[in-house]
Amino acid sequence: MATTLPSPPKIGMVSLGCPKNLVDSERILTKLRSDGYAMSPDYAGADVVLVNTCGFLDSAKEESLEAIGEAIAENGRVIVTGCMGKEAEMIRAKFPGILAVTGAHQYEEVVGAVHDAAPMPPSAFLNLVPDSGLKLTPRHYSYLKISEGCNHRCSFCIIPSLRGDLVSRRPDAILREAEKLIEAGTRELLVISQDTSAYGVDIRHQPRMWHGEEVRAHMTDLSRELGKLGAWVRLHYVYPYPHVDQVIPLMAEGLILPYLDIPFQHASRNVLKLMKRPANETKVLERIKQWRTIAPDIAIRSTFVVGFPGETEDDFAYLMDWLEEAQLDRVGAFRFEPVEGAAANDLPNHVPEEIKEERYARLMELTARISADKLQAKVGRTLDVIIDAVDDEGGATGRSKADAPEIDGEVFLRDAGHLKQGDVVPVQIEDADEHDLYGVPTR
Repeated sequence: MATTLPSPPKIGMVSLGCPKNLVDSERILTKLRSDGYAMSPDYAGADVVLVNTCGFLDSAKEESLEAIGEAIAENGRVIVTGCMGKEAEMIRAKFPGILAVTGAHQYEEVVGAVHDAAPMPPSAFLNLVPDSGLKLTPRHYSYLKISEGCNHRCSFCIIPSLRGDLVSRRPDAILREAEKLIEAGTRELLVISQDTSAYGVDIRHQPRMWHGEEVRAHMTDLSRELGKLGAWVRLHYVYPYPHVDQVIPLMAEGLILPYLDIPFQHASRNVLKLMKRPANETKVLERIKQWRTIAPDIAIRSTFVVGFPGETEDDFAYLMDWLEEAQLDRVGAFRFEPVEGAAANDLPNHVPEEIKEERYARLMELTARISADKLQAKVGRTLDVIIDAVDDEGGATGRSKADAPEIDGEVFLRDAGHLKQGDVVPVQIEDADEHDLYGVPTR
């Protein structure tokens, strides 16, 4: 006689903000799926909708509140989690029908709220989940979070108040997760945290056994071991501490990608001091030159804030000169935006909006020119490219080792219909523009 299984409750998920939030969403969904819950791709089919919020900027808060409002309107049964969990009273006042509000990376609380809102029917057949967990990214790349929180107290940032101080994961646990992801089809690991360079400081770089050898909880050791697993390894959110120099030889050896995502934020000593960040921009320029000597293909991306309170025209001119000399490969910029709870709000000499806009436009024009020149220099070369998508007309889209998904440029391929997502292939570069490359696979 056939066994009729009960239908499990279905969970919808809206994940906002940075890749760290995305990893939190994946962990929540993985736990819920292991408990037997099913996933819903839309509001209509969900018994409960989770909204993982971002609260880093006021504009991000507005987007989160809009997402909560949409979920309430479309479904009605909503649980809020993430960075805006710190503002539970405001959220409940604005949306009285919210089922629960939890804070950032409070996985057990979120899962408990789901169990209360949509209890699982008892069944031994419903607790199914792949070893690699559930993912919100394509199968061929995965974000790998190595720590939570941050020990810095930058004047423009409220992340420590949202996510707490640095809490590093054990290196063996990280490597075990990476190994499972690769076994499940991951070809690229994107290492993320609030401060990747500080990994292990809170646990005094305590070593753990991994495949018969000790591995320290240290960025260099972890990078080396990740590089041995056979996937691309890309480092994000790397503060330029002195020990960052130690990972550059790993790039030259091909163990990890020649790529560093470093949030410089500014170059003027005056502004860096106001931001409460290290003011060693001259030494950084010297180190960048040395990095390029060791790993000539290294790509450096960064973000900068323009219009920070107290930023003078001389400060901005200094930043522009610094960027001209640094020749960074990828640059993003933000106009300063006050965030509730940030110390920078109380600084004097706020920059008028029209001046912020003018400086932002000048910075983006400069960095677009630098990017175009650097990409043009790659025309005629053959670069390894990981394939993200293949279309029905023989074209494909991928990324070189210098390009992280979503935030950097892409490589557009012709005569690529024989490829599939996740392939890593050599590509002859035929053309370039300000942000992207164009080419043809050579096999």
